[in-house]
Amino acid sequence: MHDNMRLGLVVPWATNTAPGEAAEMYPATGFVARGVSVKALTPEGYESAWHAIVPAARELASEGVQAIMVIGTSLTFYRGVAAHERLLATLREATRLPVGTMSSAIVDGLRSVGGKRICVCTAYADEVNERLAEFLTGCGFEVVGLEGFGLTRFGAAGEKSENDILDLALKTRDKARSADAMLISCGGLRTLNIGKTIEDTCGIPVVSSMPAALWAAQRLAGATGHVGGYGRLLEGDRAAA
Repeated sequence: MHDNMRLGLVVPWATNTAPGEAAEMYPATGFVARGVSVKALTPEGYESAWHAIVPAARELASEGVQAIMVIGTSLTFYRGVAAHERLLATLREATRLPVGTMSSAIVDGLRSVGGKRICVCTAYADEVNERLAEFLTGCGFEVVGLEGFGLTRFGAAGEKSENDILDLALKTRDKARSADAMLISCGGLRTLNIGKTIEDTCGIPVVSSMPAALWAAQRLAGATGHVGGYGRLLEGDRAAA
């Protein structure tokens, strides 16, 4: 299945470029990307990109991909649960393909590892953090802690080091000892090679945006998405509820 797989990615940057993590995690998969150009990590900065998602997905469908994933967590949750569900329905109708978003992927990932009471680390400033908390609550999770880097400039998340992310995760965990899982939200945060360290240090499963989205994209096309060395979700471990 992996050898012939082609997956479409709607990406938040301006170029038609797949994220580097895609080839690192799934080197045998072909990824086709279409950019929608998020302007900033703010509701206003997402608006034009939101309206470009469905046209970009239609273009990807014409490229013969087997499934489509919309990369961009805040881009897909900022309007709330109901709007996100409508987006998924519209994408399915427009493309006639299995589709998901980074927001549906983190929800699926958290459920997969048994997360119910979750602590959350993000790249975002307060307004977007508040919308994320509302989205997660609307999806059935209890958010027991949330800390963000306070970023609004698009691209700034990619400038945060693995140590920066680890420090924020430890701070978040220290303030939310009752959490049974951790979410690291923002596809721009480079979490792939630090997620397992955070998981081992904090003692709870960690779900982060980009790895979860690529894992979910594989699953949309019928693969398991399992890949070793990156923590419980990607290794296929099902934590007890």
